[in-house]
Amino acid sequence: MGKLFKTSFSTPVIVLIPACIGINYIGRLFAQVLKLPLWLDSIGTCIGAIIGGPIIGAICGAANNLIYGFTTGDNITLIYALASVGIGIAVGIMARLGFMTTFTKAMMTACVGGIAAVIVSTPLNIAFWGGTTGNVWGDAVFAATQSQGIPVFIGSLLDEIVVDIPDKLITGLIVYLIISRLPKKLTALFDENEMLESLD
Repeated sequence: MGKLFKTSFSTPVIVLIPACIGINYIGRLFAQVLKLPLWLDSIGTCIGAIIGGPIIGAICGAANNLIYGFTTGDNITLIYALASVGIGIAVGIMARLGFMTTFTKAMMTACVGGIAAVIVSTPLNIAFWGGTTGNVWGDAVFAATQSQGIPVFIGSLLDEIVVDIPDKLITGLIVYLIISRLPKKLTALFDENEMLESLD
């Protein structure tokens, strides 16, 4: 267990963190400006988690939510820093277990990240927004479940699944393409990650 969470705050890792936060910020802004039915705000979190480990992924995710929320006035984003922490930890653990070595395993990692987001976000959705996510696709599903008398928890869970699983699969694809093309000389700088293997 200790090896899974082993973290180094070496110079490369310290440089990695703001770079990943920037990627997250741009992804979220891009999705918001284009009104996409996705978040795209976890790309940097996943990169940080895979290269730097679960703790670095959690830091990248939480910091992005806080910075984005304070700079744009989007208070909703602040609350979901907890979900970003969950994604970073889940993806980081999967990567340390060797689940970024092939495309198939990378997609499994993306699904685990999505499930982590669903588990953390659903109670927050219910507590703060009555079960909705603020996403047009997800909230359409929620509205349909409520019109059928389905419990709010189930409706909110389905709302989150419809949004987060596709979002994380797309995120996982992007991240895999990026990570698989990084030169070995670069990934060697993060040698604390003993379980980060070269990708096919």
